[in-house]
Amino acid sequence: MPTGGKLVGAIVFAMLAYFVSDLCKPLLPEGTPSGMLSELNAFIGLIMGWRIMGRGAGVTYKQAFGYGLTTVAATIFWCLLLWASYEMLKRAIRKYYDGPMHALKEMAALFMEYGQLIAVSEVLLPAVIGALFLAWVTEFFARRWS
Repeated sequence: MPTGGKLVGAIVFAMLAYFVSDLCKPLLPEGTPSGMLSELNAFIGLIMGWRIMGRGAGVTYKQAFGYGLTTVAATIFWCLLLWASYEMLKRAIRKYYDGPMHALKEMAALFMEYGQLIAVSEVLLPAVIGALFLAWVTEFFARRWS
């Protein structure tokens, strides 16, 4: 059931995912094409904002902050999984792996590598502060539109 909290949560967390993705682009190795990085991450942020933040909005501000941090953590997790899977599939098409288990093992290694790449204060600090602020915004509008 669509609610104001879900709508606002989806929109603002999509914007946060897009912004944080743009912060990650300079950290990529030189020559790495970023392509649809920001747009796909924003789509994941939209889904997580609707399903996690939007569902939990409308109770208390304290709970909203928890839901906001959970939303940004889930968004980061799914974005890392998406891009590690994409890279693994690109390599698998070029017959880089010996078998499916080797491919999955390398995908997990890519996931960790990408996680370490973005685990810097220039990315995580804006993500956490943005999640807390946007949780407040979502809670504010959820109380008025529900």
